[in-house]
Amino acid sequence: MFRPLSIFIGMRYTRAKRRNRFVSFISMTSMIGLALGVLAMIVVLSVMNGFQREMSSRILGMVPHATIVGVNPIDDWQPVAAAAMKNPEVTAAVPFTEMEGMLSYKGTMQPIQVSGVDPALEGKVSIVAKHIVQGRLDALKPGEFGVVIGEITARRFRLNVGDKITLIVPEISTAPGGITPRMQRLNVVGVFKVGAELDGSMALIHVADAAQMQHWQPNQVQSVRLAVKDLYAAPQVSSDIATGLGAAYKADDWTHTQGSLFSAMKMEKTMIGLLLLMIVAVAAFNIIATLIMVVNDKGADIAILRTIGATPRQIMAIFMVQGTVIGVVGTLIGGVLGVIAALNVSELVGWMERVSGQHIFSSDVYFVSNLPSELQGADVLLICSAGFIMSFLATVYPAWRAAKVEPATALRYS
Repeated sequence: MFRPLSIFIGMRYTRAKRRNRFVSFISMTSMIGLALGVLAMIVVLSVMNGFQREMSSRILGMVPHATIVGVNPIDDWQPVAAAAMKNPEVTAAVPFTEMEGMLSYKGTMQPIQVSGVDPALEGKVSIVAKHIVQGRLDALKPGEFGVVIGEITARRFRLNVGDKITLIVPEISTAPGGITPRMQRLNVVGVFKVGAELDGSMALIHVADAAQMQHWQPNQVQSVRLAVKDLYAAPQVSSDIATGLGAAYKADDWTHTQGSLFSAMKMEKTMIGLLLLMIVAVAAFNIIATLIMVVNDKGADIAILRTIGATPRQIMAIFMVQGTVIGVVGTLIGGVLGVIAALNVSELVGWMERVSGQHIFSSDVYFVSNLPSELQGADVLLICSAGFIMSFLATVYPAWRAAKVEPATALRYS
């Protein structure tokens, strides 16, 4: 089978047992270093994707994707929900009221965000019912002022189902200060645990009780909460719905409350990816050192090839082929091992915990009890492409030096 001279000799140099064992060792370490760098990048970015997925499913499973807020309390929320459901991106629409206040128990206080919900409909837009660890969500009854609190709040106040706690909310009044505190005694009917900071900053009450605390009619609500198919389309979807309903309504969405968190996570992934890319770059620079030593070792061979008619371009191509093979093999090995490791990292960490008897990710410390991983093809493609490109670029200078070798000089000192 015909093969170009540069490819044939370059592959022979790659496979040949060199006289200089040190050159062979450096070549092997370059390949291993490149493989390890690619493997590390794939595994770390997959783990970060897993953490981002867990954060998205837990936090955005609790907070509203979007809300249609009335300028005044909404007397009848069903027509608003029906209008929202006409949008194909909306999967559910339920009544919702939100308040901010303070929880007080035996002299201890903490800020809290209270959500007024309908227990019968909340499962359409929230995951809270799946994460109740004590009591029940449907124990929230209108007029009974029950509350479902997060696990961190329950642990901080040492509360259990059946205990009572005081909610303090600000109320506009005609007093000189303009705002007076309103206190309401609440009965703990449930505790949820989603494994995020919301366990210590969020509480749920019945939407009718929220209306009573706001001095509204029992059927009045602050807004209609929406669940959408595409989270990143929520701003546009809610804006379109509010515009269609008129000036009496405005839109709000998760990017206003949680957007900074996910932007920070995206930036963190980018920065860690760049730092890990330095490992790949170091391995690629090792290819330069390897090829320079190969060029010095093969000086006589280069001179003979030049004397029988090989052009400088062919000589340059020979060593570019050799360095590229090292880079391609190292990148492919790292890519395959990285994919395998990323797909099995959760099981590997679980095995290490069973063998050592220690919990690496304790649920008391971290919001997840295992190491999540989500392998994305785009990340693998980007990482392997970066490895290929850097290993190829690393061959240019040594190959150029090989093309500049003078046959007479090389043969004289060989």
